[in-house]
Amino acid sequence: MNRYQWVTLTLALGVAACFIGVGVAIGERSPLGVIGGILGACALMGYGFSYKRKHLR
Repeated sequence: MNRYQWVTLTLALGVAACFIGVGVAIGERSPLGVIGGILGACALMGYGFSYKRKHLR
């Protein structure tokens, strides 16, 4: 695996962890946790898409 694949794998795992956190927050009835998890997932996905576009040119 080259560096690009490790970075994208790490970002994908981070997004998955955020969505798991959203599920836990729903179970705990924590609206701040849900909002934080969704915002974190969106931020990591946005960074991942921009990283991919930048490194595949």
